Amino acid sequence: MVDVSGKLPTTRVAQASGRIDMAPHTLALIAEGRAGKGDVLGVARIAAIQGAKRTADLIPLCHPLPLAKVAVDFELDAEQPGVRCRVTASTVGPTGVEMEALTAVQVALLTIYDMCKAADRGMTINEVRLDAKSGGRSGDWRRTADQGSTSTQV
Repeated sequence: MVDVSGKLPTTRVAQASGRIDMAPHTLALIAEGRAGKGDVLGVARIAAIQGAKRTADLIPLCHPLPLAKVAVDFELDAEQPGVRCRVTASTVGPTGVEMEALTAVQVALLTIYDMCKAADRGMTINEVRLDAKSGGRSGDWRRTADQGSTSTQV
């Protein structure tokens, strides 16, 4: 692990997002609360929070962090049938929370897949990415619309 003992604690925030694409009938099951396993988005929200809290157990060399906040939002998209997940994670500490936000998004989307796979095994998880981060020595960063995977400091 990287030694962060000499770094001062600062407020750190990370925002990540991703989506799961699915058949229109699968999205309807989620929207109408008719999925066989229950409240898909409610369970996925709790799974995301658990994923953020367990990131250090899952990702080698990732520091365990005391999380101050994990907010999870879902947006249903009927045009390109699917669900977008957005997570904001924050802490006060010597290292960032990007991995916690990204892990939370992945776990939420995997939970949606698990809860809906009986109806649609063709779902795909896409566009998982860091959207913004703030705090720490490297400062603030935000993804721009034309950016793709290139970093830009703010």
